Amino acid sequence: MRAMTSAERVGTVLRGGEPDRVPWLLLVTLHGARELGVSIEEYFSDPERVVEGQLRMRRRYRHDCLYGFFHAAIEAEAWGVEVLYRDDGPPNAGAPLARRLDDVLRLEAPRVRDSACLRKVLSALVALKARSGGDVPVIGVALSPYSLPVMQLGFERYLELLHERRDLLARLLAMNEEFCVEWANAQLDAGADALAYFDPVASPSIVPRELYMATGFDTDRRTLSRIRGPAVFHFASARGLPLVDDVASTKAVALTASALEDVGAVKAACDGRLTVVGNLNALEMRRWTPEEAETRVKSTIAKAAPGGRFMLGDNHGEIPWQVPESVLDAIAGAVERHGRYPLE
Repeated sequence: MRAMTSAERVGTVLRGGEPDRVPWLLLVTLHGARELGVSIEEYFSDPERVVEGQLRMRRRYRHDCLYGFFHAAIEAEAWGVEVLYRDDGPPNAGAPLARRLDDVLRLEAPRVRDSACLRKVLSALVALKARSGGDVPVIGVALSPYSLPVMQLGFERYLELLHERRDLLARLLAMNEEFCVEWANAQLDAGADALAYFDPVASPSIVPRELYMATGFDTDRRTLSRIRGPAVFHFASARGLPLVDDVASTKAVALTASALEDVGAVKAACDGRLTVVGNLNALEMRRWTPEEAETRVKSTIAKAAPGGRFMLGDNHGEIPWQVPESVLDAIAGAVERHGRYPLE
């Protein structure tokens, strides 16, 4: 079989076929700053730096995507939350907007075109699409309306809202849905070929399935139906296996497997309805040797790649700053050695 482009490889998997090799989605963000020799704050202040960092990372690790994601706090920043930068990790959201539950009544959703921080991401996506030549999928990111409130309210206050004030919850989720749809479609219009739809709060690792089904599932299903492109339902390290049937009933084309789950079991549960992405442990990667990286890649491919419908990636959606380049080099090499179809 001839070597496919990354776009052909990913497209074949999403259609249920076996490509030339397992697609390798390296969702690396912070390492671009190190490659360019600038601080993380400087790196994300300039979309051209992000574009150059992504292109350099792909040349080195030969993976099958370009990642337009800056950091999770950028959506909260658009709502008015302060972003806190650090030297060795991703930026985080500062103090929440709503200190009391009734503060939800005064929140107003930002418009994407009026948000300077979101416009930077869109500029990066435009440039990544142009520089990819159509051969490499460009991935954007949108935070689910059901998970965004963690940064708007803080976790404790959000749990209060879920249990005690369903009236305010309905108002907040409706606002968040409109924002999420506008933001997701703006990224697709700018050049993203697909979206990672992050929704860790939906996971049974965080709230019981019954609570999610009663308070968030309809919002997620409706939001995904309004996004004009393919989306991966991403649990950001949390478990998703108990929700496979639910996710399969939405417009999502794929879902992520947690490192806490057996990726083979997730693949079997999806039963050809969804593509599985995962499930290398991004946190443990900090301590892997190159030899251990190869072993983990080989084992994961053996469990989940037969028959297609699988893309190798980390379980979290972002590679930590502390993961050494030698480990990423080892993963890239292992994919090329052990991920060729037909699989041994």
